[in-house]
Amino acid sequence: MGLLDEVRAHCAEVAANARWVEIDLDRLGAVGEAPPPDLDPERHYLEGGADDVASYMLALDAINFGSGWFPTLRKRPGCSGYFTVAWSLADRWREHGPWSPAELRRLDAATVASVLGQDPGHELMELYAQALRDLGRFLSHRTALEAIGEARGSAERLAEMLAAGMPFFDDRGLWKRAQITPNDLALAGAAEFHDLDRLTIFADNLVPHVLRVDGILRYDERLAAHIEAGKLLPPGEEEREIRACAVHACELIAARTGTPPRVLDMWFWNRGQDPHYKAIPRHRTRTVFY
Repeated sequence: MGLLDEVRAHCAEVAANARWVEIDLDRLGAVGEAPPPDLDPERHYLEGGADDVASYMLALDAINFGSGWFPTLRKRPGCSGYFTVAWSLADRWREHGPWSPAELRRLDAATVASVLGQDPGHELMELYAQALRDLGRFLSHRTALEAIGEARGSAERLAEMLAAGMPFFDDRGLWKRAQITPNDLALAGAAEFHDLDRLTIFADNLVPHVLRVDGILRYDERLAAHIEAGKLLPPGEEEREIRACAVHACELIAARTGTPPRVLDMWFWNRGQDPHYKAIPRHRTRTVFY
């Protein structure tokens, strides 16, 4: 069983036995038509050569986590935590170019904090530095495109390489960031994959939130009250149910609509930037996986 089949089987099993989260099958058809996915060209580095863009996307997805800490970050005006990180990193690429694998392996929290405009003592900065050092070790002597090329045009194979090669990508049963990386590389025009539409959604805390607000996911009353009180949700069964049920719900929506799950993911994620969704607390878990 490959990584993508394993995600689907795992999430279907979790959804079938869920105690805290329910999928409302009657709401699955009320999602509308998903627009084509894209990346914001100002807040992402897309204008350089293919290897520089690929190195940017690998670095960004190496630190594409920390939503449980995002309320404590200094945000750029009008930006979420994710876009603050993405844009800050893009500006570093624009001014200085990419870090080499050797430079990645030497990064510390203070350097990362300086690039991202954050307090060097913030817990997330050391985690980001560790993730980028892991990326430097993963790349070894290879360029970004050389490493990506070893996947032989398969998004699933690249996801498996990332999950096996870096601990913070090894999100067992869901593999959010391992999957989102080939999707991002493709959207950035840095790589092509023949099996891109086989990816599942990229299970984080925003897509399940949008599905819940839209009535597709329903939470146990105690779980809902905990989240709406703004309390951190510890890693464990409840937050895994939230994410796995979101994956399975989007598999059902994809089967009904013919829209690839990765496209649904970006549509729901972008939808979640609307003030209507932001006004309602979503679950926050401090984890390196999303």
